Amino acid sequence: MTKSELIQRLAERNPHLTHRDVERIVSTVFDEITAALARGDRVELRGFGAFSVKHREARTGRNPRTGEQVEVEEKSVPFFKTGKQLRERLNTG
Repeated sequence: MTKSELIQRLAERNPHLTHRDVERIVSTVFDEITAALARGDRVELRGFGAFSVKHREARTGRNPRTGEQVEVEEKSVPFFKTGKQLRERLNTG
């Protein structure tokens, strides 16, 4: 599902809200999650999962095409861990 598909479905299920309002709500939620992760905070949505930031140390990697060694700088990457309810819902027979 893309962001625009999510907005469309939410707008269909909430006819009292305009499409523009739904778009603002979805964008605001995503912006807040992004801002919290940028600050290094953890975002937990009960029953869905938790977003956090993992830090990767600098390392020596390899270029898969040439095989030569490449220095990879340290970086932060987003990480998502599913919640128990989401896992159970996905794994019901």
